[in-house]
This record gives sequence, C-alpha cells and structure tokens, in this order.
Amino acid sequence: MEIRVYYEDTDRGGVVYYANYLKYFERARTHYLEDHGLSVANILKEGTEFRVIRAELAYRSAAALGETLTVDTSVKADRRISITFSHIIRDRTTQRLIVEGSASLVAVDLDGKVKRIPPALLEALNLPSL
Repeated sequence: MEIRVYYEDTDRGGVVYYANYLKYFERARTHYLEDHGLSVANILKEGTEFRVIRAELAYRSAAALGETLTVDTSVKADRRISITFSHIIRDRTTQRLIVEGSASLVAVDLDGKVKRIPPALLEALNLPSL
C-alpha cells in the first residue's frame, strides 16, 4: 500500500508526526483485509470486532512532507483469539527504512467479550486454524 505524506501528517519541522504511523498501520490493516476479500464492515455485521491490545513501533528514519511511502503488511495467528499484523514502512523512491512495527488484535463479539476468530476469516487470510 502507498501513502503520500501531506502537510496534515507533519509536525512543525516538516516530518511525519510520530503517532501518525499508527494511523498508517490501521489503514494498511484495512487494505490488507480488502486484498483478501474481507471488509471491516462485513466482519462487524457477522459479529466480530478486532481490538488492538498491543502496538510496537521502531522508528528508523524520518519521513518528510511530499514523500510517498510504501507499507508492507503480513499477518499471523497468535492464538485462537488473536492475530498480529506486522508492518514495514519505506520510502517508495529510495527504499529507505522508516518504521517497523506490529499490532496485535484480539477478536471480540459485539458486546466486547473475547471470542475465537471465525474459521472463515482465518481461511481468507490463509492462516491455519489453531
């Protein structure tokens, strides 16, 4: 997935404000699901919500106004109730590493109670049923 860095993404110094990388990760997760034939809206309609329980970021270099970034995403099932998305953000032109990170998400029902990840969702993501 590609992200263009706009003025609104930056701090006074013209570099991406550090917390915006979490927004980029969220967009990348949504994009990843869509690439696998899933939509967040449909997952919710079917009674499953994912909540972030852990997020990690390692800042390697600063991205600046006007740059285009690429976000590579992969996913793995941790347990029957959670999955982890890993992300690597690079400058599209130079391939300079900007941020590495991950987010672990737990599956809950619409009342917020932890539940198993539906097998059909794991299958769509090419993940083994645990």
